[in-house]
Amino acid sequence: MRIIKLTLAYDGTDFVGWQRQADGLSVQGVVEAALAPLDERPVAVAGAGRTDAGVHARGQVASFGLEHAISPSSLVRAINARVPPTVRALSAEHAPEDFHARFSARQKTYRYALLASPIADPFTQRYAWHVADRLDVAAMVDAFRRVEGCHDFSAFQVAGSDVRDTIRTVSAARATVRSLDWCGTQAGRAFVLAFELTGDGFLRHMVRSIIGTVVEVGRGRREPASIDGLLEGAPRSEAGPTAPPQGLCLLRVTY
Repeated sequence: MRIIKLTLAYDGTDFVGWQRQADGLSVQGVVEAALAPLDERPVAVAGAGRTDAGVHARGQVASFGLEHAISPSSLVRAINARVPPTVRALSAEHAPEDFHARFSARQKTYRYALLASPIADPFTQRYAWHVADRLDVAAMVDAFRRVEGCHDFSAFQVAGSDVRDTIRTVSAARATVRSLDWCGTQAGRAFVLAFELTGDGFLRHMVRSIIGTVVEVGRGRREPASIDGLLEGAPRSEAGPTAPPQGLCLLRVTY
């Protein structure tokens, strides 16, 4: 039995998420279905991040045990021949016996994309949250950067979560702005805001809740400094709404 480390990219639009569920198509499910014929047995696949429905990945990492002697390069081709075109195996390699995609991870990096434009862009609607309101970008960047460091992120987890330890360390919080001219003069100025977070772990909906709160800052509904109080273990009800899933992408996992 060999332990394989597999790196995947996928468009999460049509999936119920990474994790296998009783109903609906999951990324984990299609990868396991692709591996089963190779070993002529069910193959359990673990993912580094349990991305939710509609969330994408460019660098999801999975691990599993494989008895077949297939080479890593041939394994990549075999998987890609059996999964939908919205899922691609990027690389495969042998890993130590104690390697686990989730529990061996040291850091993960997520990116959230937001399209600020009076008119929605049909070419980014699957991969960015469209916000038509005028936004104070400087205030948003100020608010976003405040999440960097070790904090209690209780206010930014899914409501009703039973997770006891809500302390997480965000080692980097970066925001970039890129102008778009696709919509011409009638629509006015359009730009994409990309918010990138690297941390040692993330609570469920943590990134999306941070972004939803940052957008409230951009809309003038709260001050950037209000983030500081939320990072002291405030209840979920004091933070902003959860941003929609399509803007979120798991970029990479570090081991």
